[in-house]
Parts: sequence; C-alpha cells; structure tokens
Amino acid sequence: MNLSLRFLSLILILWASAVAAKPLRLGIAGFTHDHVHQILRRPAQGDVEIVGVAEPNKELAMRYLKRYKLPESLWYASLEAMIAATKPEAVCAFNSIYEHKQVVDICAPKGIHVMVEKPLAVNTAHAKAMIALAQKHNIQLLTNFETTWYSSHQQAYDLIHTQNAMGDIRKVVVHDGHRGPKEIGCSQEFLSWLTDPVQNGGGAIIDFGCYGANLMTWLMKGERPLTVTAVTQQIKPDVYPKVDDEATIILTYPQAQAIIQASWNWPFDRKDMEIYGQKGYVICDKTQQMRVRLGDGVKRDASEEKRDIPALSAPYDDPFSYFAAVVKGDIKPQKDLSSLEINQIVVEILEAAVQSSKTGKPVKL
Repeated sequence: MNLSLRFLSLILILWASAVAAKPLRLGIAGFTHDHVHQILRRPAQGDVEIVGVAEPNKELAMRYLKRYKLPESLWYASLEAMIAATKPEAVCAFNSIYEHKQVVDICAPKGIHVMVEKPLAVNTAHAKAMIALAQKHNIQLLTNFETTWYSSHQQAYDLIHTQNAMGDIRKVVVHDGHRGPKEIGCSQEFLSWLTDPVQNGGGAIIDFGCYGANLMTWLMKGERPLTVTAVTQQIKPDVYPKVDDEATIILTYPQAQAIIQASWNWPFDRKDMEIYGQKGYVICDKTQQMRVRLGDGVKRDASEEKRDIPALSAPYDDPFSYFAAVVKGDIKPQKDLSSLEINQIVVEILEAAVQSSKTGKPVKL
C-alpha cells in the first residue's frame, strides 16, 4: 500500500471512529406513557442526546422538563415541528399504543428510526402498516419491553438453546402485573388511555399479556402458536369500567404450551417466568438470580440450585444504549425480544386473545 492510500485509510478510520462516538440524536414523541421517566431521568452516558420532545399538552411537558432539570426549549407542540427544528436520527414513542402508527407514519418517510414502548401496535392492521413503512424506508422499528433487560431471561435462553441443558420446551408459565395502574399511582395522563379499549386495545390482557407473548415467541424462535385461548374478567368494574383487569392467555404449539397470567389484581408487583423442558426447569424473575433444576429426563432426584446471574453488559443492559447501537449498525436485531419478527407475532397473539375472550372460543393462527 503506498503512502497516499495509507493516509486515506487512516482518515477513513478516524472519521468512522468520530461518527461512532457521536451520541444518537434522539427525539421523544409523547409524554403520556409513564415509562417516559426512564429516558428523562437517565444519567448522561454519551450515547444518547435528547434534542427535542413533542407533546401537545404543554403543561405536562413543562412539568416533566422542570422535574428533570431539562431545558424548556426542548418542547414542541407536534412531532412534525420537533423533527423540522431538531433533525433527530431516531425517535422514542411514549404515547398511547394507538398512536404508535402515527409516529411511524411521520418518521419512516424521513428516514428516522423508531422505538416504541410495548407492545408494537394496537392491532394487526396497524402493525402491518408500520412494518411495511419501516421496510420501505429502511428504518429500524424496535419495541421496548422491560423484561428484555433481565439477565436471568438471557441466561435461561442460553441454557435452553445454546447449552441444550433442558431438552425441548414443554410448558412456560409467565406472571406479570401489579395491584392495578390506579392503585400503584400511575399518572392521570397515563390512565386516560391505558384504561381505554381503543387507545390501549384492552386492559390487563394487553398491558401485561404482551410480556408473556413476547417472551414465549422469543423462546420458540419466532414460531407462531397453533391456537390462542383467553379468559378475561372485570374484578374491579367500578375502577376499570371499560376494560378487563384480569386475563389468562393459553398458547398451544405442536409440543408445548404457554400460560400467560396478566393481572391488575396481584397483591405485589410480578414479572417472573417458569420454563419447563424435558429434562429440567428454570425459574426467572426480575432479580439477578434464577432457580434451576436439571436432570437427564429419567432420574427424579436432581436438586434445585440457585444461580446468581451477572448483569448484562452494555449495550444489552439498557433500551436506549441498545437502540443507539442498532441505529449505528453495531447490532442487527434478528428474532430478538425487540425485533419486528418477534413483535409482529406478539400483536397477532394479543389480537387473537382479545377475540377469544369475547367469543369464548380458541382462535387459530
């Protein structure tokens, strides 16, 4: 290689390093989802820079910006205005599930990447339209679930699929929920759409059923269930008159089942999962600990052990670090918990679950 080519190569390397080191220019669409506090209170890490926020409710926007000591100049009344003024590379949506499609409608044609809060869309029609736009305009479209960042879940996946320590999955039981969004003090802005059957698509069946649908589809490597059966109840109709507050979803596969228990009636917060295979089981929760019992499929005297799980390493430990890495091309999300391949099926499962709960019959996918 001659001197000029070496110099050019060095310049290109330095330029690429400078681009990679620049923080992701991130816009926020909506402040009505209480998960928005995750990004507003996030310490500066050099990977993400909030360049603008779009929220039509100015009082709400100013209240939150003041709380987190962020400049009021970040606020814009509309997503279009924020994009025109700040030119974000990516946008995180913290509005109602119904509004996710509108965010993609606006961002995708401009080449702006999008990450929405769980689930991807309010129904399959919205999901298909969003996916078509993302593919047409070559943007990343991710879905953020809190449970994605639990190291116990990632360790369980490795135990099953890399180590083959449990054999084939036979049954998965997922418990998610809390005492209820009103009972735990969710904001009025959040409650206004979370308890609306149009804006949210349902109650607990959507709010917490989506976690189990996401985890099971991921554990099954993107396989669709054969049938979806769901039962819902209104245990607190005086509190939640328009939507369910209790839901159980059963997914069947050729040789496995999943039971997803979603509730606004748990006595305590829950996000835990039990996975049973041919030769053992693993039980995970939001802590960095899991319980494992393994055998050979014949002996019954295998003892249960508790395993401490190390925290996930960056950028796999945080939705915004992960989003930045995906946008920059450092990570290619393929059938992972945030990916379109998995989350399209999640929406199909949820829509079928709502249908089943209304008809009392299983729905075939």
